[in-house]
Formats: sequence, structure tokens, C-alpha cells
Amino acid sequence: MTSIYEEVRIALHGIWHRRWIALGLAWGVCLLGWLAVAMVPNSYESKARIFVQIDDVLADQIGIGGDRKRDIERVRQTLTSAVNLEKVIRATRLGDKVTSDKQMQAAVESLGKHVTVVSQQDNLFEITGTAGGGGRNDAENARLAQDIVQKMIDIFREENLAGGRGEMTDTLAFMDQQLTDRKKALEEAELKRTEFESKNAGFIPGAGSLTTRLEAARNQMRDVESNLLAAQSALASISGQLSGTPQTIAIPGVSGGAKGALAQAQADLGAMRARGLTDSHPDVISAKAQIANLQKAAAGEGAGGGTPNPAYSSLLSIKADREASVVSLQSRKASLQAEIAQLTAQQYSEPTVAAEAARINRDYDVLKEQYDKLLRDREQLRLRGQVETERDAVKFEVIDPPTMPRGPAAPDRPLLLFLVLIVGVGAGCGGAFAFGQLRSAYSTTGQLERATGLPVLGGISEAITRTARAERARRLKWFAGGVAGLFVVLFVLLGVEMLKRGMVA
Repeated sequence: MTSIYEEVRIALHGIWHRRWIALGLAWGVCLLGWLAVAMVPNSYESKARIFVQIDDVLADQIGIGGDRKRDIERVRQTLTSAVNLEKVIRATRLGDKVTSDKQMQAAVESLGKHVTVVSQQDNLFEITGTAGGGGRNDAENARLAQDIVQKMIDIFREENLAGGRGEMTDTLAFMDQQLTDRKKALEEAELKRTEFESKNAGFIPGAGSLTTRLEAARNQMRDVESNLLAAQSALASISGQLSGTPQTIAIPGVSGGAKGALAQAQADLGAMRARGLTDSHPDVISAKAQIANLQKAAAGEGAGGGTPNPAYSSLLSIKADREASVVSLQSRKASLQAEIAQLTAQQYSEPTVAAEAARINRDYDVLKEQYDKLLRDREQLRLRGQVETERDAVKFEVIDPPTMPRGPAAPDRPLLLFLVLIVGVGAGCGGAFAFGQLRSAYSTTGQLERATGLPVLGGISEAITRTARAERARRLKWFAGGVAGLFVVLFVLLGVEMLKRGMVA
């Protein structure tokens, strides 16, 4: 700690010993710094706050309210668009020296950097415009900053209140044209689909298609085969019962039997034919089979005698019915087999037709979906336009008008002037210390001993005469005056700055 204190004391002694060098460097740095600060032009800033109602209760209720964040960003982009900035330049003093497109582009880029739009809340925006330099005085720059913000507000109001409806009308006209084109294409696709379906009605997938009919025929075939197996099983069962039942029984005093039943069956067959039933009718086939069986029974009854067995006759009748059912089911099976064979033969040409039908339907569905979407969008836009026209959904209000700057927003000249003084004093002290390090002079005997490595026996005190002491006092006053002069110049510059700000205000 003692060593550090010693080094600091030595450094301060060296700076004080070369204080005139430090004072000269401080004056040089301060003068240059203050000159540089004085050359920095003032920039003035004007602010305004506007309220833009980008939503509406009715619009939200009927479902046409837009995305809030997107609408806010749209407002910001509209305010700072290149077109609007160019209008601002032409309407203010910024466009006085603009004579070419290249200069206008540069002016637009420069203005875009000095204009900001900040969304403070959902519908509240703060517009900030900055103006400075350009060969104009401070009062002109302050007025220009206010004019920039005011002109941006005026342009935004004109575009939203006057240009919005025209834009909506153009959009609706474009949508109507698109709908007309889509409707024509949709009608052509619908006509093409109708013609194709009429030419290939039996091959197109659907309720009456070839595949559907073939599947139905196969289902019927499975049902018929199941019923045929059941009928054949029932016929075999009744045949077994019939073989174990006697044809006649001996009952004294009873006559008739198979012959009477045969006569009745023949009478029933005649009645069926009288009604117009053909030989292929199941009832006629059953009656013929019953008559054949009764004829055999009547022949046996005549040969052996005896009374016919009623159970046998009943079984014969049941058997005839079962045989008729089997014959009918076999006929139906044969018919279905022929139909399935025919449909199977036609099925080879169906995949191509089905693929073409699917393609036509797909094209039609795409066109129909596009047409429906355009129609919904058109109606939504029309409803939005009516809401904006009748209720003025986009409301615009200036909350705080553009302010007239009372002082420059940048640079902070008083702070810069003070910082220059600090830097100048620091540069002077640093320069004096560095100059002392370059010369072979030692402030203390200890420093000399460490530098040479030789023992130092002692030091000789400086003897100052009265004349020399008076001279040093006079020089010290001059030095104090030089240091005070730096602060005097600083205060003068600060006073000038305050005076200029007062003139602008």
C-alpha cells in the first residue's frame, strides 16, 4: 500500500512539475472539442398522438373483423410507406432542393430514418418526426419537424377516408370478374360430367353401377344357394319319412282314397290353368308332381286293395311342395349364374370408365370449391364495404396535435461541452505524465536508487530566494487564471446555447 501511495505521489509531482504542458494540452483539446460540438447541427423533434379505430362492434358481430395485430402493422406501414414519405417531402421544405428521382430516393430513405410510428396501445399511435441540418437555422428546423408530422397525419386521413371506398369498389369489381370466369368454367365442367354419365350410366360407380349390380347378384346367389341347400335337405327328410309309411291300411267299411285325391288334384290343376297359369309356374309344377304321385298311389290301390293311408297321402303332398321349391330355387340359381357371368364379362371395361369419371368429378369439385370460396369472399367484402360506408368503421382522431419543439432533441450540447472539458483536463494530465516518463528525471531519492541500483547517500534541498518565490507566485496566478479560463469559456458556451434555445422557443 505504501508503494502504491508513493507511486501516485510521484506521478502527481511529475504532472505538477510540468503543469504548463498539461494546461496547454487541455486548452488545445478543449478548443478542438468545443469547436467540433459547435459544428454538430441541432435536430428538433415533434410528436403527435392519433387514435385509429381499426375495429368495429358491428364488424366483429357479423364476423368480418380482421386480425388486430395485422391491422396495427398495416397502419404503421401505411404511415411510413415510401409513397407517403415522398408526398411529405414534396409538401414541405425538404423538397426544395430535390430535382431528380435519385435525389428523391435519397431524401425518402433519409426521412424514413427520422420518422417513427410506435403503437402505444391497440388503437393509439405516436408519430415522431425529426428535422435538423440541411443549411436551415434552428427555428426553421423546429418548424419543419412539426410540418412533417402534420403532413403525415393529413395524408393518412385522406387515404383512409377518401381512398378506402375506391379501393373497396375496385376490389369488388375484380372479384365479380373472377366469379364470372369461374362460373363459366364450372358450367362447362358440369355439362361435360352430365354427358359422360349419360353415355356410361351402367359403368359409373354409384347406386346403379356395374359393380353395385354384380355385388347384389352375388349376394342373391348366396341367398339362393343357402335356401336351395335347406330345401334339398327338407326334401331328403320327407322322402325318408315317405319310404317308411305304408300306402294303404285295412279299415273295414271305408272306401275311396288315392283315386279321390287324384280326381281332386286334377280338378285343382284345371282351375290353375283356367286362371292363366303356365306350366313353368311353381304352383302348376307342384300340382303336376302331386298328380303323378297320386296316380302311382291309385294304381297300387287298385292292385292290392285296402284303404289309402291318409298320412302317406299327406306326405306325398308335402314332398311335391318340397320338390317344387327345389326346382324353383334351381331355376333361380341358373338365372343368377347367367346374370353374374354377363356382368363379369362387362366388368373388364369398367376401370377405364371409372377412372375417367373420377377425374371429371375431381375437376368439377375443385372448380365448385373455388367458386364457392370466391362467392363467400365477395359477399364478405361487400358486407364490409357497406359497414364501412354506413357506420364509418375506421375512425380517425388526433389526440395530441404535432408539438412545436422548444429545444433541440439532439445533441445534448451542454453535456457534450462539459464532457469535452473533462476530456481536455484528462488529456493534459496524461500528456504531462507521459512527457515526464520520457525524461531521465527523478522526483525522489528512492526512485533514483531503484533506477540506478546504487546507494544514494542523501539529497540537497532547493534553496529559493525571495525574488524566485515571488516569480513562482506570479506564475501560479497565471496558471490558475489559465485553468479558470477553461471554466469561463465553458460557461460562456453554455450561456450561448441557452440563449439560442430561448430564441427558438
